[in-house]
Amino acid sequence: MLSLLRIENFALIDKLELEFGTGLNVLTGETGAGKSIILDAIDAALGGKVSSRVIRTGTSRALVEATFTTNSALAAWLSEQELDLIEDSTVVVSREISATVSNVRSRSRVNGVLVNRQVMNELRDRLVEITAQGQTVQVGKATLVREWLDIYGGESVLGQRQTVSQSFNSYQQAHLALEKRRTSERERLQQLDLLTYQVKELGEANLTEADELEQLQQEHQRLNHVVDLQQMSYKVYQALYQNDGETPNATDLLADSEAVLTDMVEYDSQLQPLLDLILEAQTAIAEVSRQINTYGENLEADPQRLLEVEERIRELKLICRKYGSNLGEVIEYYNRIQIELAELSDSEQSIENLEQQEQKLLEKFTHAAQKLSKLRQQAAGKLEAEIIRELKPLAMEKVQFQVAVVPTSPSVTGTDKIAFMFSPNPGEPIQPLTEIASGGEMSRFLLALKTCFSQTEAPGTMVFDEIDVGVSGRVAQAIADKLHQLSHRQQVLCVTHQPLIAALADRHFRVDKQVIKQVKGKKENNGHGEERTVVRVTALDNLNQRREELAQLAGGKSAPDAIAFAESLLTQAATYRHQH
Repeated sequence: MLSLLRIENFALIDKLELEFGTGLNVLTGETGAGKSIILDAIDAALGGKVSSRVIRTGTSRALVEATFTTNSALAAWLSEQELDLIEDSTVVVSREISATVSNVRSRSRVNGVLVNRQVMNELRDRLVEITAQGQTVQVGKATLVREWLDIYGGESVLGQRQTVSQSFNSYQQAHLALEKRRTSERERLQQLDLLTYQVKELGEANLTEADELEQLQQEHQRLNHVVDLQQMSYKVYQALYQNDGETPNATDLLADSEAVLTDMVEYDSQLQPLLDLILEAQTAIAEVSRQINTYGENLEADPQRLLEVEERIRELKLICRKYGSNLGEVIEYYNRIQIELAELSDSEQSIENLEQQEQKLLEKFTHAAQKLSKLRQQAAGKLEAEIIRELKPLAMEKVQFQVAVVPTSPSVTGTDKIAFMFSPNPGEPIQPLTEIASGGEMSRFLLALKTCFSQTEAPGTMVFDEIDVGVSGRVAQAIADKLHQLSHRQQVLCVTHQPLIAALADRHFRVDKQVIKQVKGKKENNGHGEERTVVRVTALDNLNQRREELAQLAGGKSAPDAIAFAESLLTQAATYRHQH
């Protein structure tokens, strides 16, 4: 419920603060007095479209702030958005609007926290619903009309629509996967040929070890230098163990050193570690001599093996140039393409599986959509009867109304297109509501529609902007009755020119324009300065004020007959409220 509205520098409003209450809140005043500006300000606070023209001339910033009391559903949603309530039950929505030469900027806050447009749009739907004759365009939108019918149908329809949405999405995914596979069949065959060749080539290469190329290169070096290695190994053997007798070898030199150290140890035992090292060196030299001699004796020239190694090296280098910088990468690539080849080879079976899956999910969606259509048709029948029942008291006794549920292309919402069909007069064919209804008839239809939906909607605020324009006194009385009924379940804000409606108000506000004189920088009427037009709103809190306003609405002046009529309206309204 909207409890407080604060406006600063918005259109013709310099500063305004309005306290609304439960039940029916009515705004009256002359045409052009600024009543709609109040509703525009509410719309702006809730994220509605604005332009630089909403900023009062001579100022650079406008501010609109609306305070609401919450219900449990709204409180839960705010908690999901991580927005804290004020004092456990209050939410303050504000919007600051500023303009530059090139654009308009605005910032929206909820309880002081900056929020984006998406959050504001979702919050708006939970706080306020605005109804006006201009909603003819909305009534003509098939998507919105379908949404209304589904909401009216309740949990059974909404739950089934969720099932339909899930089924359709699953079917779409399967369909897209199948189409993707079909359209890529040529690429698949090309890739299949390429991978078949590569797997064959890499398989014939018999790749097993990532370091095979390095090992082969080492072997090639050995085979290519057998004679040199034999000569050098013999030379090492001679230097360590055996020579021609002219030059001492390492073994003999170590033996001489051992003998001398042995004698020295007899005189100084501290030299024993050095002697031990000499003995260890003799053992090591003997082992090296044996191994190098064996190595040299075993070396043999093998031209055939050398050719094989050279051929294998060339083969592996070619493989690396084609498939990777080294054999490790090539082997990894080979393992990967074997898996890809297996998947591509199984593609025909995959297509068949995808076709079966698509058909299965299509049948599931079709079944769910048919069930949803039946539920919608049931809800449509109930809505038709209730709308007609609500319209009859509004001077539309012979009205025909139909909620047409016709087939359309499958989507996440099912296979139904919903349209409101209407005939206000007997003998006239039933036609789309937006094409045949007059402004007054559309106003009455919208009121009837909101009355039907008020039972299923959570308590909130409903705004009616001059919904009674162009209707007679009898119809105005019926509209007043409907608004009063709605105000038992919802807070209702209504801009009206009808005294019959205003008389039933729980809170009544008069809106008018005033011309004031103000000094630059001040807003005081001191008899000097620039003349400015401002909108003023007066809460009519006593019977005399209300009687005067109703008389103005009825006769345009406070003549005795108009005053008497206004008095009778207030008496009748009091009686009506007591009875209802």
